[in-house]
Amino acid sequence: MNSPVPSPRSGSASPVTLVDSNVLLDVLTDDPTWGTWSQSALVQARDTGRLVINPLVYAEVSTGFEKIEDLDEAVPTADFDREALPFEAGFVAGKAFLAYRQRGGERRSPLADFYIGAHAAVCGYRLLTRDAPRYRTYFPTVVLVAP
Repeated sequence: MNSPVPSPRSGSASPVTLVDSNVLLDVLTDDPTWGTWSQSALVQARDTGRLVINPLVYAEVSTGFEKIEDLDEAVPTADFDREALPFEAGFVAGKAFLAYRQRGGERRSPLADFYIGAHAAVCGYRLLTRDAPRYRTYFPTVVLVAP
């Protein structure tokens, strides 16, 4: 698998875009439906600011790799800043997940997805994702970059 962002990013510090695992997986697996859109969206986000991933995104993407070195080569720190999850995002994620379950949401949506949205919300980041409906519903203040 190749790096999802083929050229060095610009030095621009703003805006910051948290990248959801579905976008990275589209590019890394050359998804026939979403690969081109995801690649283009990543490049555009990189050209206008910083790209960030968190440990949950890293873990979700890691399932396609045998070795950590291969994952780190595919999602290089030169292109993707790694950030810890803020504790405040844990509270926000828990409340959003509770609201989702109270509205009849199925267990197929894991808490981790809500944590990704909460990370973007708490830090004021944009979120690059293909899962726009859920994020719009539970994190309405997050600016989404979505198809």
